[in-house]
Amino acid sequence: MIELNDQTADIVADRFRALGDATRLRILNTLRAGESTVGQLVSVTGLGQANVSKHLQTLHRQGFVERRKDGTRTIYWVDDPAVFELCDLVCGKIRDHLERQREALGQGAGG
Repeated sequence: MIELNDQTADIVADRFRALGDATRLRILNTLRAGESTVGQLVSVTGLGQANVSKHLQTLHRQGFVERRKDGTRTIYWVDDPAVFELCDLVCGKIRDHLERQREALGQGAGG
């Protein structure tokens, strides 16, 4: 692990803040399947174009997605696949936690 000085801590916190928004997580999850245009992301997520574009700017600024122009369209893709490893780790921990809660409730109700 790198040394977490003040500057590094700020950068890490900014990246986590970018992932701390459910809309951005939905966009990233959609991009997990591959490249998409803003229009395709709007269609899949049901969000407005301005909203999707705003969140894509944040994800791009933090280095999670990259983009290229194709005529009038802009195509986005995940440029940092480690974000999926992080999300899978967190989702797995949440799933484990929920399973333990269900088990505890089931044992408590029957005993």
